Amino acid sequence: MTLPLLYLCRHGQTDWNAERRLQGQSDIPLNSYGQGQARRNGRYLRNVLGASGFEFDFLSSPMQRAADTMRIIRREMGLDPEAFATDERLREIHFGDWQGYTLKELAASEPALVEIRHADKWNFLPPGAGAETYEALAERVAPVFESLERPSIVTAHGGVTRAFLQRFVGLSRSEAETLDIPQDRILRFDRGEFAWV
Repeated sequence: MTLPLLYLCRHGQTDWNAERRLQGQSDIPLNSYGQGQARRNGRYLRNVLGASGFEFDFLSSPMQRAADTMRIIRREMGLDPEAFATDERLREIHFGDWQGYTLKELAASEPALVEIRHADKWNFLPPGAGAETYEALAERVAPVFESLERPSIVTAHGGVTRAFLQRFVGLSRSEAETLDIPQDRILRFDRGEFAWV
């Protein structure tokens, strides 16, 4: 299927991002650096889209760090910061009991499981209630993108972006799971082609 023009933006940095902690569905707020990253992305969109920004739909994960990123982006674009929709399916992947830990900490406490994850990150299911694989995340988020009818600006998460790249750009699972997902750039997707802007 053909998706409309999409600007997919990962939320700005949080303290847990800076500490390299698995964040998942823990609702950690943006830090000041992350707010600056969101402002940069909002200025970029304002400069590129100008008045045509009004022709876009705006959609966000409901998680605080993504929704606040959208508010900052819209403010920088000169738009009402609260006038956007959210979709529960855009929440970040759930890391179960591993949320809040670094991989270094987990390698010390659960080395066998970390090795299993390293061998097949895409299909690895962390221990704990609510945990998901990246494959399950991709199944959850794909219908959101398939439902887009107009050019759209979406704020979400690193895992959501990986799932999008695997499902709609054609990256292999190994490529999608290891690709760096920046927080100060936006993924522009148009007619099957993507670029970081």
